[in-house]
Amino acid sequence: MKNTRKAIIEDLSQLAKLFDQYRIFYHKDSDIPGAEQFLKQRIENKDSEIFVAENGDELVGFVQLYPLFSSTRMKRYWLLNDLYVNKNSRGKGFSKELIEKAKEMAKSTDAAGILLETGKSNDIGNQLYPSCGFKIYDEVNFYEWTNNDSEL
Repeated sequence: MKNTRKAIIEDLSQLAKLFDQYRIFYHKDSDIPGAEQFLKQRIENKDSEIFVAENGDELVGFVQLYPLFSSTRMKRYWLLNDLYVNKNSRGKGFSKELIEKAKEMAKSTDAAGILLETGKSNDIGNQLYPSCGFKIYDEVNFYEWTNNDSEL
């Protein structure tokens, strides 16, 4: 049975394993204890909104959003920073369900919208997001400054 809902602290063990798989997908080393600690802090500090997808008793995916603010719009935006569905559950609609949950949350918080970025080579994401109503915003250049000390 499919279900999407807000993550709770009791989800940490399963959620940390999914988060670890997500990080490995992005070429990071496995660190389940670190993932659990990171997610526990996000949930306890209410730094982000995390929704999970369940198939029966198993968590099979998650989406994590962080709050941002638009000064010109004088409203909140949400940054869809993380979206992941495990390999065995892909192609079954879980990603779309998680995105719909994120959109519902954005509406309920009177946010201006949801922002996200994905790699140009992410063929699945670049088909998924437009099918869920996202539009490519190519009127600006996206820049990044990285504090190399934070990689240590």
